[in-house]
Amino acid sequence: MKETLLDVLMYLLENYHDGEFADTDNQPTLRVELAAAGFPEDEIAHAFAWLEGLAANRGAVRQSGGAGALRVFADRELKKLTAESRGFLLRLEQLGILKPASRELVIERLLALHEEIDLERVKWVCLLVLVNQPGEEEAAVHLEDMVYYHGEFLH
Repeated sequence: MKETLLDVLMYLLENYHDGEFADTDNQPTLRVELAAAGFPEDEIAHAFAWLEGLAANRGAVRQSGGAGALRVFADRELKKLTAESRGFLLRLEQLGILKPASRELVIERLLALHEEIDLERVKWVCLLVLVNQPGEEEAAVHLEDMVYYHGEFLH
């Protein structure tokens, strides 16, 4: 089985506390552990580069604004994100789980995956973004229920 970037990120999310895998001081140890778990070095490197891109935008979700604004997807985004994925992002925003700034960060991180994007990947990236944003703990818990238990909430 070919392990992907998202497989590495999901492994980190499931096996380490939020700050452990985002802390650059832990990277050498985590790289060894990931290699021992069978992940290819190129995907491990790609995962840490992806996390660095996420860390560069840490706190961006705190920005307000954009509420009620219409999001128009660029052609590149339309090609990568299915209608189902875009609808899911809209639903999370309507439920108050994603703020406009966090939605933009999710989209940016999805495009950085360089792999096919389906609804499950969108859910995991949303969760990775939220657990790495200060003040988004409650939103992350709601989304975690959806990701792990495949449930809908707040119908």
